[in-house]
Amino acid sequence: MPDLDDLRRTLPMVGAEPSILDDTSIAHVVAHGHHILSQRTVPGLRVEMEETPDAIVGKLIVEAGVQIAQPIHMCFGLAHPTGVQQINIDVQICEGAQARVLSHCLFPLAQAAEHRMQAVMEIGPGASLIYTEGHYHGPHGGMQVLPHATIKIGKGARYFSDFSLLSGSVGTLDIDYLVEVEEEGITELSAKIFAHKTDHITLKEAVMLHGERSRGLIKTRVVLDGEARAEITGITEAHAKGARGHVDCMEIVQGQAQASAIPIVRVFHPEAKVTHEAAIGSVDKKELETLMARGLTPEQAVEMIVSGILR
Repeated sequence: MPDLDDLRRTLPMVGAEPSILDDTSIAHVVAHGHHILSQRTVPGLRVEMEETPDAIVGKLIVEAGVQIAQPIHMCFGLAHPTGVQQINIDVQICEGAQARVLSHCLFPLAQAAEHRMQAVMEIGPGASLIYTEGHYHGPHGGMQVLPHATIKIGKGARYFSDFSLLSGSVGTLDIDYLVEVEEEGITELSAKIFAHKTDHITLKEAVMLHGERSRGLIKTRVVLDGEARAEITGITEAHAKGARGHVDCMEIVQGQAQASAIPIVRVFHPEAKVTHEAAIGSVDKKELETLMARGLTPEQAVEMIVSGILR
């Protein structure tokens, strides 16, 4: 399968080895456009994926009390300059279960293409999901990437997500996540994005702390160069006694780039607390001078500072 081979070759760009697709102990799904190229499941995990003319539709279910030892790999992408991919997926981590999902989104040649995701995730009571999504894009900047998700976190459950787009030029990225957290649930949303050329980044993440003693953190790091633009909105609402939340956004602009950061915090209970911090600026001049005094060129010094921010 040429498309499968092309996606396999791109996996190292998001930190994954192609050999994971051959390991019988590791569950995976690989899809090119609206075609499922490969999939494997493991005991305690149900993967139900279906091809339709307009989308890939499916469910990923980790059964109650099951701990999936190896990360579940979901590889979605397009190996051609044009195309459309729509993913509609429900993820259920049943009560007391634990899993880690590594989602690899690969678009090395895209010039006029779309990738859309509609996801609903339910993390049952006492369950845990670590979700890591890494993107790789080529130099053309011809993508529209539109991931939207609703995540429901049950009593005492945990959901940690880490989104990264550090390679290539994406074009348009529009993320919209809503996370609802019940009693003693915990969520942490982390995003690291490096935008180039005329990339346009829109990131909206909202955490609703409905349950007592629930916790939420939104942490965003964005670096922009060229004529890239970014609008970052982090929303946290605390609705119950003992709920605690924090929104942390940092953006670095270079060249003609433009950025905005909008932290929104709301508290609806006298014993809840939400805090925020946001910063937009250029590379720190003193830090730049220090690195140059150690023998780095200005370009090398900027690259090192940016790498530290996005680590």
